[in-house]
Order: sequence, then structure tokens, then C-alpha cells
Amino acid sequence: MGERKASKDGDRKVGRRALLIGGTVAAAGSAVLARDELARLWWRAPGVEKPRKEGEVDYAGARWVAASDANWRRADRPDDYGIDMVVIHVTQGSFDSAVKAFQDPGHKAAAHYIVRQDGHVTQMIRELDVAYHAGNRDYNERSVGIEHEGFVDRPRDLTDRMYEASARLTARICARYDIPVDREHIIGHVEVPGTDHTDPGPHWNWDKYMRLVREARTTRT
Repeated sequence: MGERKASKDGDRKVGRRALLIGGTVAAAGSAVLARDELARLWWRAPGVEKPRKEGEVDYAGARWVAASDANWRRADRPDDYGIDMVVIHVTQGSFDSAVKAFQDPGHKAAAHYIVRQDGHVTQMIRELDVAYHAGNRDYNERSVGIEHEGFVDRPRDLTDRMYEASARLTARICARYDIPVDREHIIGHVEVPGTDHTDPGPHWNWDKYMRLVREARTTRT
């Protein structure tokens, strides 16, 4: 589940728009802005940020439960960071324990979604924003993270309803961002460079999952 240690993703990268604004301000003779303030400045530029509504979800079948804002950072994806990947996780615990962890500011990690064993989908971070889920800053910025309730060494936890619900979710994410439905773009947490995690584990049935995603991708949901 997510990152075990405090994320290195805590410092916001200064984007191109922030640098342009900063350069304009400097040229006008204004005082030099602190790095953190410079990184935030472009959010105040009119017409840049996408509209947001409290409790809004990106996937129609999901229920919103907010993660702690210490476990993600605000962004405007895919305009500032392109999304080209889905990362599959297993929680190594119950659904409730995962929700509790993602709401804990000291956890320093969270995924966008959690899929329960009965197929229920909870969204905890907007796809617009960067979740600290992959243990790799670049992968965090370019991916959507999906957790699955269970343990990697208990194949019985990976239910058909979970696979099917997750596949529908992944198919919609891939459609939304034009992500290819293949194993280069839909990966396990274990495949993220630099990670020390093993999920989704040896019992995750990739052939089954990818087949379900492809079927859902061609079916109107």
C-alpha cells in the first residue's frame, strides 16, 4: 500500500507556467519570490485551474471519501502533468484500514482509488491531483493509483467482483486520457523503479485483468 516512508514528492516541482510568471514578475522589478510561493503563483492566474466541487468524483461508480491533504499535492492534470499510466496496488490490509491510513497526515501516502473485495469503489484523491502512491515522483505525477483490498499472499482476497469493478475503472481512466491498454501502461506497484513493494503480488492474475479491461474499454459503461 502506497509508500512506507515519507514521500520525496513533498516539494512541488516548479512548472513552466510558474517560471514564466516568475520571470515576468522579476522583469517588472518586483522582489524575488520564495520557491514555494513561486510554485503556487500560477494557481492564481485567471482561467488556469479547472473547476472543482467538494465531493465530486471522476468515476461515476465511486463514492467520495477525502484523503488527508498531506498525502497528495494539488495539480491540474493532465495540463501540467500528462497521465499515461495506471498503477495497481494491493492494500496489505482491510478496506477500512486503508481508508484510515490515507486519512492520516502522518502516513504520507495515498492512492486515488480503493476497490473493495465486493466491488465497491471509493475515490480519495481527484485524478487532477498527484497522489503519493508509487514511491517515485515521476510515476506519481504521470499515473493514477488504484488500491485493492486484501493481502498479496491470500489469493482468495482477489475476488471476481473486485477484478471486474477495477477493470471497469481502469478502462474509464484509459479512455479519459487515451492510455493504451497494455502492460507497459497498466503496471503493478512492484514494477515502479526504486520501489521496495511487491504488490499486487504473485497471485494477481494479469491475463484475466487485462482481458477484463479490454472488454470494458470496448463496452459503454
